[in-house]
Amino acid sequence: MSVRKGQDVPPEAGDDGIEQGKRLIRVADDKGLSLAQKIANHFYLLSWKTPIHGRRLKGKYPLKLLAVPNDDVPGDSRAGAAIRAGYFLFRGKKLPIDTLDFHRLDVGPAFADYLHGFRWLRDLASSASREQGAPIAETVMRKWLAAHHETPSEPAWRADNAGWRLLFWTAHAPLILSSSDLVYRSLVLNCIARTARHLDRIADKAPMGLPRLTAWCGILAAALLIPGGEARRLFGEAGLKRAIDSGFHADGGIVARSPLAQLEAIMLLSMLRAVYDVRREGAPACLTDALNRAVPALLGLAHGDGGLGNWQGAGAIAPQNVQAVIAASRVRARPLRQARDWGYQRIAAGTTILQIDAAPPPVARLAEAGCASTGAIEISDGSARLIVNCGGAALEGAWIPRDLAQGLRTTAAHSTLTLNDSNSTALLPDGTLGKGVTEVELNRQESDNGSRLELSHDGYVRRMGYVHRRLLLVSGDGKEVRGEDMLTPAERRRKPAKQPVQLRFHLAPGVEPTLTADAMGALLRIDLGALWQFRAGAGALSVEDSLWVDANGHPHPTKQLVVTGEALPGGSSIGWIFKRVG
Repeated sequence: MSVRKGQDVPPEAGDDGIEQGKRLIRVADDKGLSLAQKIANHFYLLSWKTPIHGRRLKGKYPLKLLAVPNDDVPGDSRAGAAIRAGYFLFRGKKLPIDTLDFHRLDVGPAFADYLHGFRWLRDLASSASREQGAPIAETVMRKWLAAHHETPSEPAWRADNAGWRLLFWTAHAPLILSSSDLVYRSLVLNCIARTARHLDRIADKAPMGLPRLTAWCGILAAALLIPGGEARRLFGEAGLKRAIDSGFHADGGIVARSPLAQLEAIMLLSMLRAVYDVRREGAPACLTDALNRAVPALLGLAHGDGGLGNWQGAGAIAPQNVQAVIAASRVRARPLRQARDWGYQRIAAGTTILQIDAAPPPVARLAEAGCASTGAIEISDGSARLIVNCGGAALEGAWIPRDLAQGLRTTAAHSTLTLNDSNSTALLPDGTLGKGVTEVELNRQESDNGSRLELSHDGYVRRMGYVHRRLLLVSGDGKEVRGEDMLTPAERRRKPAKQPVQLRFHLAPGVEPTLTADAMGALLRIDLGALWQFRAGAGALSVEDSLWVDANGHPHPTKQLVVTGEALPGGSSIGWIFKRVG
């Protein structure tokens, strides 16, 4: 049994502070119920899975929304202003509202999801009052209903889009249900009920992770906000627990390993909890526990400025976006330093933060933009970033075409070593991840003098016979980050051949490199920040062009340090150091 903490006590509450009729609040299972109650619930669920439930929605219970939950995450005011001006704006692409035709939606997949999931309602609400925004929202809503109300089809009725749609329709109901046209209002309410029934059938068929989690959150939103949802709520809470158990690692990281997906999941669960709050119901324990685990994991990838690193296809998510979602979660926690299952390590010393990808890429079916980034690092000094990854592979749009997005998934787009300019995990022609890293060994030690982390992966073993080992040392004051990249011949393999090696460190925008006279080092001047020095212990150092992608999918030109060397059959290594000198 679970009771939501911090809930205001209504006037009719008993001595123990629990409202009458809600003294015992069920979580995802039915432990504590009598046998008679379990049997009753079982047959109620059976009746819900038959046409009887459809007749119940049409007859016994009038279709209406019982409440409107809060949406505590602010929208994009720039996108909202564009909607008020007559067009949708998404990652640099525009779509006029007056010519919008949902029958023939000629936009990319991410833009289509933005429209079908009705996330734009949040953006519109951020820049318009109800009186200003409702006519626009109703116009778009009518266009969508005309195309998709009668015949479910993808991507409009895909499980995750349907789940998001229910959450945004209910949270921003005043924008879509302010019309005095009773026929239109009835059509909207019937579509909400129909979307819920659609999700009842397909939620568990959605891909594991964020899509399945979204579907179950949509089901629970409908259960709590549409009359007669008791059976759906019991069913939905059990499904939510399954989706959380399969969608998150034990350390709180989402299975897609993407900080963008992690942020979305926290926002999603926070929106669902707002539904429980508005109905004065206690959220299930699995929801609260998931938020308590997911927030520290996300913060583990936050740099000194509060923004997130460029990992697994995400751009550098802005600090204000991270802060807004964390505030909506109402979870206060410290960053997770070691997320072994999720696969990220964090070392913080002084003003320096070092992030490390210490795991294989996500399974191909769990991430559309998974990256071959095992062993890569990012470094920040206070609010300034020093070493980054390119990022942005999941942010296709006007500025990032498909070919560039695929290039941003490669090992070369990350701050790590590449062997013979090949990926540590293969990227197949169809865009999925192939063979490569299957095992990562990790050893981490902490002392008063600093932190030591050693990892190795087998991404190059099968094709080239080398194991890549990376040793990282961070001084106690954070002013030195030392590293050594070693290539050793794998056991039980034929003697490997000599191969060219490229060791890359992508520089953040605003970092200006100047090579030293011996071409073995560089001074790195951070704009309005500190001065760092880089030295390589072997190979030849050069400065090449690179790019860095922000949270909006906009690439910014920058530079990269490239150390070239050779992998020798008997083994080889390249030592390097970043040292703060001013």
